[in-house]
Amino acid sequence: MTKSELIDAVAARGELTKARAELVVNCVFDSMIEAMKEGEGIEIRGFGSISVRPYRPYAGRNPRTGQPVEVPAKRLPFFKVGKELRELVNSSRHLAITGDDDEPPRSSRRGGDRR
Repeated sequence: MTKSELIDAVAARGELTKARAELVVNCVFDSMIEAMKEGEGIEIRGFGSISVRPYRPYAGRNPRTGQPVEVPAKRLPFFKVGKELRELVNSSRHLAITGDDDEPPRSSRRGGDRR
Protein backbone atom coordinates (compact mmCIF):
# COMPACT_ATOMS: atom_id res chain seq x y z
CA MET A 1 0.00 0.00 0.00
CA THR A 2 1.34 3.40 -0.94
CA LYS A 3 0.75 6.63 0.94
CA SER A 4 -1.84 7.77 -1.62
CA GLU A 5 -3.67 4.43 -1.28
CA LEU A 6 -3.65 4.88 2.50
CA ILE A 7 -5.13 8.37 2.10
CA ASP A 8 -7.85 6.95 -0.18
CA ALA A 9 -8.63 4.21 2.37
CA VAL A 10 -8.83 6.70 5.26
CA ALA A 11 -11.07 8.97 3.20
CA ALA A 12 -13.42 6.12 2.29
CA ARG A 13 -13.56 4.61 5.77
CA GLY A 14 -13.94 7.89 7.64
CA GLU A 15 -16.24 9.56 5.10
CA LEU A 16 -13.71 12.38 4.70
CA THR A 17 -12.61 14.32 1.68
CA LYS A 18 -9.28 13.23 0.23
CA ALA A 19 -7.76 16.57 1.23
CA ARG A 20 -8.88 16.09 4.85
CA ALA A 21 -7.68 12.47 4.88
CA GLU A 22 -4.30 13.57 3.50
CA LEU A 23 -4.02 16.12 6.31
CA VAL A 24 -4.80 13.43 8.90
CA VAL A 25 -2.27 10.95 7.45
CA ASN A 26 0.43 13.63 7.18
CA CYS A 27 -0.20 14.76 10.77
CA VAL A 28 0.18 11.19 12.04
CA PHE A 29 3.40 10.64 10.08
CA ASP A 30 4.83 14.03 11.12
CA SER A 31 4.10 13.29 14.78
CA MET A 32 5.80 9.89 14.51
CA ILE A 33 8.85 11.42 12.81
CA GLU A 34 9.15 14.15 15.46
CA ALA A 35 8.98 11.56 18.25
CA MET A 36 11.73 9.47 16.63
CA LYS A 37 13.92 12.54 16.04
CA GLU A 38 13.75 13.15 19.80
CA GLY A 39 14.74 9.52 20.45
CA GLU A 40 11.30 8.46 21.66
CA GLY A 41 9.75 5.15 20.73
CA ILE A 42 6.29 4.66 19.29
CA GLU A 43 3.99 1.88 20.44
CA ILE A 44 0.69 1.09 18.78
CA ARG A 45 -1.00 -1.77 20.65
CA GLY A 46 -1.89 -4.68 18.39
CA PHE A 47 0.18 -3.25 15.52
CA GLY A 48 3.76 -2.94 16.69
CA SER A 49 6.42 -0.62 18.02
CA ILE A 50 9.08 1.54 16.45
CA SER A 51 12.23 2.34 18.37
CA VAL A 52 15.37 4.24 17.42
CA ARG A 53 18.53 2.13 17.56
CA PRO A 54 22.00 3.65 17.61
CA TYR A 55 24.71 2.07 15.46
CA ARG A 56 28.44 2.57 15.97
CA PRO A 57 30.72 3.67 13.16
CA TYR A 58 32.49 0.90 11.27
CA ALA A 59 34.80 0.29 8.35
CA GLY A 60 32.90 -0.98 5.31
CA ARG A 61 33.80 -1.63 1.69
CA ASN A 62 32.59 -0.07 -1.53
CA PRO A 63 30.99 -3.02 -3.37
CA ARG A 64 32.10 -1.74 -6.80
CA THR A 65 35.72 -0.95 -6.08
CA GLY A 66 36.41 -2.94 -2.93
CA GLN A 67 37.99 0.15 -1.38
CA PRO A 68 37.54 0.64 2.39
CA VAL A 69 34.94 3.23 3.38
CA GLU A 70 34.30 4.67 6.83
CA VAL A 71 30.60 4.41 7.73
CA PRO A 72 29.67 7.04 10.34
CA ALA A 73 27.63 6.38 13.48
CA LYS A 74 23.90 6.56 12.88
CA ARG A 75 20.49 6.16 14.47
CA LEU A 76 17.89 4.16 12.54
CA PRO A 77 14.24 3.28 13.17
CA PHE A 78 13.56 -0.37 14.01
CA PHE A 79 10.05 -1.86 13.71
CA LYS A 80 8.93 -4.78 15.85
CA VAL A 81 5.61 -6.28 14.81
CA GLY A 82 2.93 -6.74 17.47
CA LYS A 83 1.55 -10.15 18.38
CA GLU A 84 -1.98 -9.43 17.07
CA LEU A 85 -0.77 -8.18 13.69
CA ARG A 86 1.68 -11.06 13.32
CA GLU A 87 -1.09 -13.59 14.01
CA LEU A 88 -3.57 -11.86 11.67
CA VAL A 89 -1.09 -11.76 8.80
CA ASN A 90 0.04 -15.31 9.37
CA SER A 91 -3.49 -16.74 9.57
CA SER A 92 -4.70 -14.87 6.48
CA ARG A 93 -1.91 -16.15 4.29
CA HIS A 94 -3.43 -17.93 1.29
CA LEU A 95 -0.14 -18.59 -0.52
CA ALA A 96 2.42 -21.20 0.34
CA ILE A 97 5.26 -19.84 2.44
CA THR A 98 8.17 -20.26 0.04
CA GLY A 99 9.91 -16.89 -0.11
CA ASP A 100 9.37 -13.68 -2.06
CA ASP A 101 5.83 -13.61 -3.50
CA ASP A 102 6.78 -11.18 -6.28
CA GLU A 103 9.44 -13.38 -7.77
CA PRO A 104 8.41 -16.25 -10.06
CA PRO A 105 9.84 -19.71 -9.35
CA ARG A 106 13.30 -20.27 -10.84
CA SER A 107 11.99 -22.84 -13.34
CA SER A 108 9.68 -20.28 -14.99
CA ARG A 109 12.33 -17.60 -15.55
CA ARG A 110 13.40 -16.97 -19.09
CA GLY A 111 17.02 -17.26 -20.30
CA GLY A 112 20.03 -16.00 -18.41
CA ASP A 113 18.28 -14.15 -15.57
CA ARG A 114 20.46 -15.35 -12.75
CA ARG A 115 20.18 -13.69 -9.36
